[in-house]
Amino acid sequence: MVALWIAVGVLSLAVCLLVCKVFSMQKAAREIAAGLAEHLQSDTNTLICVSTRDRHIRALAASINRELRVLREMRHRYQNGDKELKSAVTNISHDLRTPLTAICGYLDLLEAEEKSEQTARYVAQIANRIEVLKSLTEELFRFSVISSEPALSPERLNVCRVLEDTLVSFYGAFEGQKIVPRITLPKEPVWRVLDASALSRIFNNVVSNAVKYSDGDFSVCMSEDCRIVFSNTAHTLSAVDVEKLFDRFFTVNSARSSTGLGLSIAKLLTERLGGTINAQYSDGKLHITVMFPDL
Repeated sequence: MVALWIAVGVLSLAVCLLVCKVFSMQKAAREIAAGLAEHLQSDTNTLICVSTRDRHIRALAASINRELRVLREMRHRYQNGDKELKSAVTNISHDLRTPLTAICGYLDLLEAEEKSEQTARYVAQIANRIEVLKSLTEELFRFSVISSEPALSPERLNVCRVLEDTLVSFYGAFEGQKIVPRITLPKEPVWRVLDASALSRIFNNVVSNAVKYSDGDFSVCMSEDCRIVFSNTAHTLSAVDVEKLFDRFFTVNSARSSTGLGLSIAKLLTERLGGTINAQYSDGKLHITVMFPDL
Protein backbone atom coordinates (compact mmCIF):
# COMPACT_ATOMS: atom_id res chain seq x y z
CA MET A 1 0.00 0.00 0.00
CA VAL A 2 2.84 2.35 0.90
CA ALA A 3 4.55 1.53 -2.40
CA LEU A 4 1.36 2.44 -4.25
CA TRP A 5 1.16 5.83 -2.58
CA ILE A 6 4.81 6.46 -3.36
CA ALA A 7 4.19 5.60 -7.01
CA VAL A 8 1.17 7.91 -7.13
CA GLY A 9 3.19 10.71 -5.54
CA VAL A 10 6.04 10.31 -7.98
CA LEU A 11 3.62 10.23 -10.91
CA SER A 12 1.82 13.37 -9.65
CA LEU A 13 5.14 15.17 -9.25
CA ALA A 14 6.12 14.19 -12.79
CA VAL A 15 2.80 15.46 -14.16
CA CYS A 16 3.20 18.76 -12.29
CA LEU A 17 6.71 19.20 -13.63
CA LEU A 18 5.53 18.40 -17.14
CA VAL A 19 2.67 20.92 -16.87
CA CYS A 20 5.08 23.58 -15.61
CA LYS A 21 7.41 22.77 -18.50
CA VAL A 22 4.58 23.14 -21.03
CA PHE A 23 3.44 26.46 -19.55
CA SER A 24 7.05 27.70 -19.53
CA MET A 25 7.50 26.82 -23.22
CA GLN A 26 4.17 28.42 -24.13
CA LYS A 27 5.25 31.60 -22.35
CA ALA A 28 8.58 31.54 -24.19
CA ALA A 29 6.78 31.07 -27.52
CA ARG A 30 4.61 34.12 -26.80
CA GLU A 31 7.72 36.12 -25.87
CA ILE A 32 9.41 35.16 -29.15
CA ALA A 33 6.29 36.03 -31.17
CA ALA A 34 5.92 39.42 -29.46
CA GLY A 35 9.62 40.21 -29.83
CA LEU A 36 9.64 39.24 -33.50
CA ALA A 37 6.60 41.42 -34.23
CA GLU A 38 8.26 44.39 -32.48
CA HIS A 39 11.49 43.96 -34.45
CA LEU A 40 9.69 43.71 -37.79
CA GLN A 41 7.65 46.87 -37.15
CA SER A 42 10.41 49.09 -35.77
CA ASP A 43 14.13 49.65 -36.14
CA THR A 44 15.49 48.39 -32.83
CA ASN A 45 18.80 46.82 -31.90
CA THR A 46 17.52 44.97 -28.81
CA LEU A 47 17.53 41.18 -28.68
CA ILE A 48 14.60 38.81 -28.26
CA CYS A 49 14.80 37.51 -24.69
CA VAL A 50 13.04 34.45 -23.26
CA SER A 51 12.41 33.62 -19.62
CA THR A 52 12.79 29.84 -19.98
CA ARG A 53 16.06 27.97 -19.46
CA ASP A 54 15.19 25.31 -22.00
CA ARG A 55 18.22 25.05 -24.28
CA HIS A 56 16.17 24.33 -27.39
CA ILE A 57 14.00 27.44 -26.96
CA ARG A 58 17.05 29.58 -26.14
CA ALA A 59 18.84 28.24 -29.24
CA LEU A 60 15.76 29.16 -31.32
CA ALA A 61 15.74 32.70 -29.89
CA ALA A 62 19.48 33.07 -30.59
CA SER A 63 18.99 31.92 -34.19
CA ILE A 64 16.15 34.42 -34.71
CA ASN A 65 18.29 37.20 -33.23
CA ARG A 66 21.07 36.45 -35.72
CA GLU A 67 18.65 36.64 -38.65
CA LEU A 68 17.13 39.86 -37.29
CA ARG A 69 20.60 41.46 -37.16
CA VAL A 70 21.13 40.54 -40.83
CA LEU A 71 17.66 41.89 -41.70
CA ARG A 72 18.38 45.16 -39.86
CA GLU A 73 21.64 45.63 -41.79
CA MET A 74 19.85 44.98 -45.09
CA ARG A 75 17.11 47.45 -44.13
CA HIS A 76 19.69 50.15 -43.40
CA ARG A 77 21.44 49.53 -46.72
CA TYR A 78 18.12 49.76 -48.55
CA GLN A 79 17.12 52.98 -46.77
CA ASN A 80 20.50 54.59 -47.43
CA GLY A 81 20.40 53.54 -51.08
CA ASP A 82 16.84 54.85 -51.44
CA LYS A 83 17.83 58.22 -49.95
CA GLU A 84 20.85 58.42 -52.25
CA LEU A 85 18.70 57.61 -55.28
CA LYS A 86 16.12 60.27 -54.40
CA SER A 87 18.88 62.80 -53.81
CA ALA A 88 20.46 61.92 -57.15
CA VAL A 89 17.14 62.29 -58.99
CA THR A 90 16.57 65.68 -57.34
CA ASN A 91 20.06 66.87 -58.26
CA ILE A 92 19.75 65.59 -61.84
CA SER A 93 16.41 67.32 -62.34
CA HIS A 94 17.95 70.54 -61.00
CA ASP A 95 21.00 70.20 -63.26
CA LEU A 96 18.84 69.58 -66.32
CA ARG A 97 16.93 72.82 -65.86
CA THR A 98 19.89 75.08 -66.66
CA PRO A 99 20.78 73.63 -70.10
CA LEU A 100 17.10 73.28 -70.96
CA THR A 101 16.53 76.96 -70.22
CA ALA A 102 19.48 77.86 -72.44
CA ILE A 103 18.22 75.62 -75.26
CA CYS A 104 14.78 77.21 -75.05
CA GLY A 105 16.36 80.66 -75.29
CA TYR A 106 18.36 79.79 -78.39
CA LEU A 107 15.29 78.09 -79.89
CA ASP A 108 13.28 81.29 -79.43
CA LEU A 109 16.01 83.19 -81.27
CA LEU A 110 16.03 80.59 -84.05
CA GLU A 111 12.25 80.79 -84.46
CA ALA A 112 12.56 84.55 -84.99
CA GLU A 113 14.99 84.02 -87.87
CA GLU A 114 13.90 83.66 -91.48
CA LYS A 115 13.93 80.00 -92.48
CA SER A 116 12.62 77.58 -95.07
CA GLU A 117 9.41 75.59 -94.63
CA GLN A 118 11.33 72.39 -93.97
CA THR A 119 13.58 74.08 -91.40
CA ALA A 120 10.53 75.54 -89.67
CA ARG A 121 9.06 72.04 -89.46
CA TYR A 122 12.26 70.71 -87.89
CA VAL A 123 12.33 73.57 -85.40
CA ALA A 124 8.72 72.84 -84.43
CA GLN A 125 9.60 69.19 -83.81
CA ILE A 126 12.57 70.21 -81.66
CA ALA A 127 10.39 72.60 -79.66
CA ASN A 128 7.85 69.84 -79.09
CA ARG A 129 10.47 67.40 -77.82
CA ILE A 130 11.99 70.06 -75.56
CA GLU A 131 8.59 70.67 -73.97
CA VAL A 132 8.26 66.94 -73.27
CA LEU A 133 11.75 66.90 -71.74
CA LYS A 134 10.92 69.94 -69.58
CA SER A 135 7.74 68.23 -68.41
CA LEU A 136 9.62 65.03 -67.54
CA THR A 137 12.29 66.98 -65.66
CA GLU A 138 9.66 68.84 -63.66
CA GLU A 139 7.79 65.64 -62.83
CA LEU A 140 11.03 63.95 -61.77
CA PHE A 141 11.73 66.82 -59.40
CA ARG A 142 8.21 66.76 -57.97
CA PHE A 143 8.28 62.99 -57.56
CA SER A 144 11.61 63.08 -55.72
CA VAL A 145 10.31 65.80 -53.41
CA ILE A 146 7.05 63.97 -52.68
CA SER A 147 8.66 60.54 -52.23
CA SER A 148 11.10 62.00 -49.69
CA GLU A 149 8.05 62.34 -47.41
CA PRO A 150 7.89 66.07 -46.66
CA ALA A 151 5.71 67.06 -43.74
CA LEU A 152 2.00 67.27 -44.52
CA SER A 153 -0.26 69.93 -43.02
CA PRO A 154 -3.61 68.22 -42.37
CA GLU A 155 -6.61 70.47 -41.87
CA ARG A 156 -10.37 70.08 -41.86
CA LEU A 157 -11.53 70.82 -45.38
CA ASN A 158 -14.43 70.29 -47.72
CA VAL A 159 -13.26 67.67 -50.23
CA CYS A 160 -16.14 68.56 -52.53
CA ARG A 161 -14.92 72.18 -52.77
CA VAL A 162 -11.35 71.10 -53.59
CA LEU A 163 -12.69 68.84 -56.35
CA GLU A 164 -14.83 71.66 -57.74
CA ASP A 165 -11.83 74.01 -57.86
CA THR A 166 -9.79 71.37 -59.70
CA LEU A 167 -12.51 70.80 -62.30
CA VAL A 168 -12.87 74.53 -62.90
CA SER A 169 -9.13 74.81 -63.56
CA PHE A 170 -9.52 72.26 -66.39
CA TYR A 171 -12.24 74.27 -68.17
CA GLY A 172 -9.88 75.27 -70.99
CA ALA A 173 -8.54 71.72 -71.39
CA PHE A 174 -12.09 70.33 -71.62
CA GLU A 175 -13.00 72.89 -74.27
CA GLY A 176 -9.82 72.15 -76.22
CA GLN A 177 -10.68 68.45 -76.33
CA LYS A 178 -14.39 69.22 -76.97
CA ILE A 179 -15.33 67.36 -73.80
CA VAL A 180 -18.55 68.18 -71.97
CA PRO A 181 -17.95 66.78 -68.47
CA ARG A 182 -20.75 65.16 -66.52
CA ILE A 183 -20.36 66.02 -62.85
CA THR A 184 -22.31 64.59 -59.92
CA LEU A 185 -21.49 66.01 -56.49
CA PRO A 186 -23.23 65.68 -53.12
CA LYS A 187 -25.38 68.61 -52.01
CA GLU A 188 -23.85 68.70 -48.54
CA PRO A 189 -20.14 69.36 -47.80
CA VAL A 190 -17.94 66.29 -47.31
CA TRP A 191 -15.46 67.05 -44.55
CA ARG A 192 -12.14 65.27 -44.05
CA VAL A 193 -8.86 66.11 -42.29
CA LEU A 194 -6.38 66.17 -45.20
CA ASP A 195 -3.53 68.21 -46.65
CA ALA A 196 -5.12 70.68 -49.08
CA SER A 197 -2.12 70.91 -51.42
CA ALA A 198 -1.68 67.13 -51.63
CA LEU A 199 -5.41 66.56 -52.22
CA SER A 200 -5.46 69.17 -55.00
CA ARG A 201 -2.44 67.50 -56.61
CA ILE A 202 -4.16 64.10 -56.54
CA PHE A 203 -7.29 65.41 -58.25
CA ASN A 204 -5.25 67.43 -60.73
CA ASN A 205 -3.19 64.39 -61.80
CA VAL A 206 -6.22 62.12 -62.12
CA VAL A 207 -8.23 64.63 -64.18
CA SER A 208 -5.17 65.40 -66.33
CA ASN A 209 -4.82 61.69 -67.04
CA ALA A 210 -8.50 61.47 -67.99
CA VAL A 211 -8.22 64.41 -70.43
CA LYS A 212 -5.12 62.83 -71.93
CA TYR A 213 -6.68 59.42 -72.61
CA SER A 214 -10.33 60.35 -73.13
CA ASP A 215 -12.04 59.60 -76.43
CA GLY A 216 -14.31 62.61 -75.99
CA ASP A 217 -16.14 62.12 -72.71
CA PHE A 218 -15.48 62.52 -69.00
CA SER A 219 -17.54 62.11 -65.87
CA VAL A 220 -16.91 62.38 -62.16
CA CYS A 221 -19.25 61.14 -59.46
CA MET A 222 -18.70 61.83 -55.77
CA SER A 223 -20.75 60.24 -52.99
CA GLU A 224 -21.32 61.43 -49.44
CA ASP A 225 -18.84 58.85 -48.08
CA CYS A 226 -16.03 60.61 -50.02
CA ARG A 227 -15.82 58.05 -52.81
CA ILE A 228 -14.92 59.79 -56.08
CA VAL A 229 -15.09 57.91 -59.39
CA PHE A 230 -13.49 59.47 -62.49
CA SER A 231 -14.60 57.83 -65.75
CA ASN A 232 -13.84 58.26 -69.43
CA THR A 233 -13.95 56.20 -72.61
CA ALA A 234 -10.44 55.10 -73.64
CA HIS A 235 -10.38 52.55 -76.46
CA THR A 236 -6.59 52.91 -76.82
CA LEU A 237 -6.12 51.34 -73.38
CA SER A 238 -6.23 47.67 -72.49
CA ALA A 239 -6.79 45.79 -69.24
CA VAL A 240 -3.02 45.18 -69.06
CA ASP A 241 -2.31 48.92 -69.47
CA VAL A 242 -4.73 49.79 -66.67
CA GLU A 243 -3.00 47.40 -64.27
CA LYS A 244 0.22 49.37 -64.82
CA LEU A 245 -1.19 52.90 -64.77
CA PHE A 246 0.13 53.59 -61.26
CA ASP A 247 3.62 52.24 -62.02
CA ARG A 248 6.44 54.77 -62.20
CA PHE A 249 7.29 55.94 -65.73
CA PHE A 250 4.65 53.73 -67.37
CA THR A 251 3.21 55.41 -70.46
CA VAL A 252 0.78 54.41 -73.15
CA ASN A 253 2.05 54.86 -76.70
CA SER A 254 -0.78 57.15 -77.70
CA ALA A 255 0.08 59.58 -74.88
CA ARG A 256 3.47 60.69 -76.14
CA SER A 257 3.55 63.79 -73.97
CA SER A 258 3.12 61.71 -70.83
CA THR A 259 5.97 61.30 -68.34
CA GLY A 260 4.34 58.32 -66.64
CA LEU A 261 4.62 59.90 -63.18
CA GLY A 262 1.27 61.66 -62.73
CA LEU A 263 -0.77 58.72 -61.46
CA SER A 264 2.21 57.30 -59.59
CA ILE A 265 2.43 60.56 -57.63
CA ALA A 266 -1.37 60.50 -57.10
CA LYS A 267 -1.15 57.00 -55.63
CA LEU A 268 1.76 57.92 -53.38
CA LEU A 269 -0.02 61.00 -52.02
CA THR A 270 -3.38 59.21 -51.62
CA GLU A 271 -1.81 56.47 -49.52
CA ARG A 272 0.08 59.03 -47.42
CA LEU A 273 -3.25 60.73 -46.69
CA GLY A 274 -4.75 57.41 -45.60
CA GLY A 275 -6.90 56.94 -48.70
CA THR A 276 -7.10 54.39 -51.50
CA ILE A 277 -6.90 54.70 -55.28
CA ASN A 278 -7.45 52.04 -57.92
CA ALA A 279 -8.33 51.67 -61.58
CA GLN A 280 -10.74 49.38 -63.45
CA TYR A 281 -11.35 48.93 -67.15
CA SER A 282 -14.60 47.60 -68.57
CA ASP A 283 -16.49 48.01 -71.84
CA GLY A 284 -13.88 50.42 -73.17
CA LYS A 285 -14.17 52.75 -70.17
CA LEU A 286 -11.53 53.63 -67.61
CA HIS A 287 -12.70 54.15 -64.04
CA ILE A 288 -10.32 55.57 -61.42
CA THR A 289 -11.71 55.50 -57.89
CA VAL A 290 -10.31 57.64 -55.07
CA MET A 291 -11.67 57.25 -51.56
CA PHE A 292 -10.85 58.86 -48.21
CA PRO A 293 -12.48 57.11 -45.25
CA ASP A 294 -13.66 59.17 -42.30
CA LEU A 295 -10.92 58.55 -39.74
